[in-house]
Amino acid sequence: MDFHIEYEQEEDGRWLAEVPEIPGVLTYGVTANEAMAKAEVLVLRTLAERIETRESLPMPISIDFVVA
Repeated sequence: MDFHIEYEQEEDGRWLAEVPEIPGVLTYGVTANEAMAKAEVLVLRTLAERIETRESLPMPISIDFVVA
């Protein structure tokens, strides 16, 4: 499964990063890199929890970064 991290700068200067393929994966950071790193970590944690609870099976993944 492929995941895309979309990111953009908010009016207040913070960076927002989200993964549209997984509802609820939305993070903020002081820099674009920080926001994207937090989003990637949250994706991996979410997938790990889904596998642990048998909500989904293990799968190959790919994560791309996309500027919004």
